[in-house]
Amino acid sequence: MGFFDALLGRSKPKRANLDDLFALPPAALTLEAATGFKPTGVGAVAFRQVEGAAFQTAESESIALISSDPAAHVSQRNDGYGYTWQVVADSNAEVVNLVTNLHAVNSALVGQGFDTMLLCSTVYFSHSDGRRLALVYQYKRGTFYPFAQAGPKQRDNPLEIQVRGILSNELPFEEDTSNWAALWDAPGISDSPGGDQRR
Repeated sequence: MGFFDALLGRSKPKRANLDDLFALPPAALTLEAATGFKPTGVGAVAFRQVEGAAFQTAESESIALISSDPAAHVSQRNDGYGYTWQVVADSNAEVVNLVTNLHAVNSALVGQGFDTMLLCSTVYFSHSDGRRLALVYQYKRGTFYPFAQAGPKQRDNPLEIQVRGILSNELPFEEDTSNWAALWDAPGISDSPGGDQRR
């Protein structure tokens, strides 16, 4: 941070580090112990799709890599807002395996030079009372935040704040809650076929 940034109270966003995703498995254990939310075995990577052979190659590489895992299933969904969601489901709901596969999707796109197209990675949790929760990694900011959809265009803000408090020592959380973008009906949050993250 520069002198004037410090003087004016400004801070630079944390640079993205895909290895941050590997902090999720122990965080998931903490979350379950504290709240009862269990991993669903579903996660996703959202990115802005572009035309071209290189991008198609990166997508194909990640799909082929994940498909070689007998416990994993991968599919793609377009959300109607210019983003594609590559959805990964682990049949054993194993967070370590799920995160490894999500990391592979991100790495394939970054390796082909498409890091600017990445939006976020999500891992989903459910409660016995029917509530759903996502832990979202924002690629451009290098931070996590929780998203809990309570109904059509409604968020469970108290739950989101609770989750941040529980996991703040385990994950690099986004401090500015105005950057906690809504993922209405994203794959894994509901049975809706699409996902949406509006900026």
